[in-house]
Amino acid sequence: MAEKTLALPPTMDRLRPLLATEKIPVYLVGGAVRDALLGRITYDLDFVVPEQAIALAFHVGDALGMPAFVLDRERDIARVVLADDTNLDFARFRGDDLESDLRARDFTINAMALPAQATTASEIVDPCQGRADLDRGVIRLAYADALNDDPVRAMRAARMVLKLGFRLSPETVEAVQQGAPQLHLVSIERVRDELIKALQSPRAHETVPLLHQLQLLPQVLPEIAVLEDVEQSSPHREPVLAHSVSVMTWLWRVERAVLDGQQEDSDALMEAAAQLASFAPGLRQHFGRPVDGGLEGRVLLRLGALFHDVGKAETQTVERDGRIRFLGHEKVGAEQAARRLRRLRLSNQAIGHVQKVVRGHMRPLWLAQEDGVSRRAVYRFFRTLGDAGLDVGLISLADHLATHDGPGPEAGWKRLLTVVEQLYSYYFEAYAQVVSPPPLVNGGELIAALELTPGPQVGELLQLIEEAQAAGEISTLEEAIALARRHRADSN
Repeated sequence: MAEKTLALPPTMDRLRPLLATEKIPVYLVGGAVRDALLGRITYDLDFVVPEQAIALAFHVGDALGMPAFVLDRERDIARVVLADDTNLDFARFRGDDLESDLRARDFTINAMALPAQATTASEIVDPCQGRADLDRGVIRLAYADALNDDPVRAMRAARMVLKLGFRLSPETVEAVQQGAPQLHLVSIERVRDELIKALQSPRAHETVPLLHQLQLLPQVLPEIAVLEDVEQSSPHREPVLAHSVSVMTWLWRVERAVLDGQQEDSDALMEAAAQLASFAPGLRQHFGRPVDGGLEGRVLLRLGALFHDVGKAETQTVERDGRIRFLGHEKVGAEQAARRLRRLRLSNQAIGHVQKVVRGHMRPLWLAQEDGVSRRAVYRFFRTLGDAGLDVGLISLADHLATHDGPGPEAGWKRLLTVVEQLYSYYFEAYAQVVSPPPLVNGGELIAALELTPGPQVGELLQLIEEAQAAGEISTLEEAIALARRHRADSN
């Protein structure tokens, strides 16, 4: 019986005829080989050759009609960028031969090579027994000094666990824990990239407990790590760090139920999915949007959940009756989150969005304590938060579920869910009427009608008019000017 063909991307069918003409052997290496054995297709491909890797990359780029770039001339590394934004990387062996190259890689499951012309597993070169570890679901360092040679591999180990659902070998866990303090020796951008990839993984909600177990959390997110011993009063059941982990877990379940339409064994989650079903397409578009820095909206949602209570360590107070409070923690936390994300070199767009989420994460709970959500309240909510208000809606549900380990008292859960539904309804169904109504009057018209001089007062009057318009109190130019005139008269 013929051996089964590996799961390789269609790009390989185009490359084989080109690479067959080369006088030097060409090998596909790393994650593409690992994933091919797992039955997954990886589109970004890494190749190694004994020499002339840059020349090969430009030859392939010319043949495909796609651009090639030198990444590292000294180490002989170059890249071809394909039309679908996937990359073909070409590099010279890390060592004297292929085996030396593979033995110098991070983990055994990434230390396998496939000749470029090969299509079956029997042709894989595997000096570190990566296939055996792959079959056992184990992530093991390819050699003892792998973390000393590149400390960021400690973060990569965690990310691989989350991506593949594998476990770290005991000696790898020990090596990561011992090597954690060395993370400061590598660029913060590389650490950031591993963190972001972890938050993009199918098990993103396990990122914090895994980093905590591996003693990486104080190195990467020290503001989160210090929350471990910050106690909270009822109705909270957990210290702040454990609660934050619970929020991320519940958010993962909310995402599955509301955004992805998956069944959940929680009546509260299925109730939320049913009540918010009409907004799911718009929410998916929002959370799938591209964000500066190569991110997407769903990562910012998860970062917002991760940092939502980060300000509690600094704001904790204990009253005479023993009640613990965190007054203003959302404002302090927003600044702390922004500082950490700036340190991680995220884009200004990403930082500003997460900052708004953290600052506003309590607002739906506050609205749920009112008799109803007015149009004016909805306008103010989105005026302050913009589209970050959509993130806050889901996080508020996850926060509530984490606090009570479920929906808790039925009345409170239903009120909060109704608030989130109303906020989404106005945003997706009445945006131009309530969230951001078109101006009834501009600054010039207002200055002329009221004989004003240009200045801050004009902006204040325009905002007053817009809020009244959003509340449904005025709808014409004449009403707008009359409102401004009355306001000026009352202020004098």
